[in-house]
Amino acid sequence: MRFLRKNKINKTVLVISDIHLGAGNLVDGKRNYLEDFHYDHELVEFLEYYSSSEFSSREIELVINGDLFDFLAVPFVPYFDDEFWSEDASLAKLKLICDAHPEVVKAFSNFLKPKKNKITYIIGNHDAEFLFKSMRDYLLNLIDEDHRSRFEFYMDNDGEYLPVEGVLIKHGHEYEVAHQFPLHGSIISNEEGKKFFLPPWGSYYVTRVINKFKEERDHINAVRPIRKFLINGLIYDTLYTVRFMLANAFYFIMVRFIQIYKQHSSIKEVVKSSLQELELFGDFETLTRDVFEKNPKLKCLIVGHTHEPTIRSFADGGVFINTGTWTNMYNLDFVKSPSGAPLTYAQVDVLVKGKSDEAELEIDLNRWKGNQNLPYEDY
Repeated sequence: MRFLRKNKINKTVLVISDIHLGAGNLVDGKRNYLEDFHYDHELVEFLEYYSSSEFSSREIELVINGDLFDFLAVPFVPYFDDEFWSEDASLAKLKLICDAHPEVVKAFSNFLKPKKNKITYIIGNHDAEFLFKSMRDYLLNLIDEDHRSRFEFYMDNDGEYLPVEGVLIKHGHEYEVAHQFPLHGSIISNEEGKKFFLPPWGSYYVTRVINKFKEERDHINAVRPIRKFLINGLIYDTLYTVRFMLANAFYFIMVRFIQIYKQHSSIKEVVKSSLQELELFGDFETLTRDVFEKNPKLKCLIVGHTHEPTIRSFADGGVFINTGTWTNMYNLDFVKSPSGAPLTYAQVDVLVKGKSDEAELEIDLNRWKGNQNLPYEDY
């Protein structure tokens, strides 16, 4: 049990993902229907707990596994649509988010006060604009200067990070063609030297389809599984659901189907490529087995992206974890996790056996409970 092994733990790796900090509930006096994060207090408590004196005897590494910030969900940015991906627009969005969640930003800085603590940031598809160096510099400048060297953006090995031997962490958007983008080569400059980010087509889909429909139903991107959501929607919210389905079909045909046909000039190849691009992270178990087969020494694969907290153990000792999200989700499959915000995270403890140098890993998917100081919550 974890409390009996406390003194034998040399290092703890915490993995959070898909926090989706937005621009706040109100922007310029208007309700921000794109804001999905409402758990500032709980996240601050989480960071305070793992930087407390209780953990002073060990190294604590916090891995932010993508999508801490949601640059795809910031309204009212005063730029033309084509400049939504410019460096200037990206900085404007980052400043809005940081101003909306100052306690959270401060808590990340305070987390680094213990000298054994560090933060590693892996870029996801919703915060991909951190590829701009100016964006990374802006966030780092909000971290206390004395601790700044222990906050690192990880951009090597295509975003695949190994914090300890046997543990592989990646955001997970790499498995969906719609959200793939290279960590190096996605920033371009025009003749005037102005820099732009080249987003994957899935990011355009979020900003031009999902965000438009969220204005009417802000749960549109938070219901799982999608198939049951559409079936229920056709029964109980027919007009809205039909409009949503038609908008999806029209957007994909105009943006991808025609483009794929121009590339292949073959209906068979178009259908094959289209199905591949529409596949959403498919089979977790098959994916995990493939990764373990390619990496025989791997003990654990940790991803995020899909917002569905999952932990699976296999007969050979391999463990698959999806860290889920800290935003509200609505699950129509009652066998799975209940509706609400899971507030889940992975914890990997590195334990040393006695006087030997041999280490073992204790791997868990936890749910943060925290303390509730208010007798009410947002409706």
